[in-house]
Amino acid sequence: MPAGKIEIGPIQWWQWPTVLSLDAPAVALLWQAELSRAAGVTLPGTPVIVLGSSVWLAYVADRWIEGWRLAPDSVRTQRHRFYRRWRWPTAALWVAVLSADLVAALTGLSRPGLAAGLALLVAVATYLLSHQLVHRNRSWRVPKEICVAGLLCAGVALFPAVRPEADLPGLTVPAALFALLCFANCALISTWEHAVDRSHGQTSFSLQFRHGARISRTLPWMAAGVAMAVAAAAGGPVRIAALCACSGGGLLGIVDLFQERLGWRLARILGDVALMTPAVPLAAVLFGGLRA
Repeated sequence: MPAGKIEIGPIQWWQWPTVLSLDAPAVALLWQAELSRAAGVTLPGTPVIVLGSSVWLAYVADRWIEGWRLAPDSVRTQRHRFYRRWRWPTAALWVAVLSADLVAALTGLSRPGLAAGLALLVAVATYLLSHQLVHRNRSWRVPKEICVAGLLCAGVALFPAVRPEADLPGLTVPAALFALLCFANCALISTWEHAVDRSHGQTSFSLQFRHGARISRTLPWMAAGVAMAVAAAAGGPVRIAALCACSGGGLLGIVDLFQERLGWRLARILGDVALMTPAVPLAAVLFGGLRA
């Protein structure tokens, strides 16, 4: 579809979580809880708050910069139009959330958690500077989808990993499965939104590589297959985490199969929902605890 033919249209009710950048924090928090169980740790409230707010800050910053640098007539998505239209109110809210996030981190995190968090902050800032400004459309840059998957996985696994009682071998494999699932999600979105990226002057996994779209469509099934193999070999919380990754990969692949019928906007939403499979075992634990 030519970029000029993309109609933005009004924001539908089911698009608001993505427009407001709430979907990624939801995915991150669900997987943080699942990886914590796999590592055998229980996190206090501060790491949960810091992760959720930090992921929101990173996604809002990415979309804010994108909306700021685009000409009004080249914006092709509701999320970028929203941050362009409400640029200064969202900037003020962003600063307020950042301030609260820093206070929570400085007062409530352990020294290892704070040090690891600051290192990750530098990595996120470097990514935003490189991929949104300096190397935005360079064909040789590391695909943004790989960067996002790696950074999100690092953020989700960070606080469980720095706990002294953490079972690091039990954490490593589920974290790797989550990273693969995130990459599959981001790569598919780059395939569904290739016309948007062209219009925005942004390169992507789908556009950078000759067979990027074909590879993207195999990734969710690959993630599901690898996760199924892990689930068959592992037990306990690691198996549950692997089953979450397996079902997430399968759901993501099914969304891709019906993407043309659904439309890329709805497919994007459902693609993010597919990553929220840890909600099922967590709800079972909560429901069991309430019944007990």
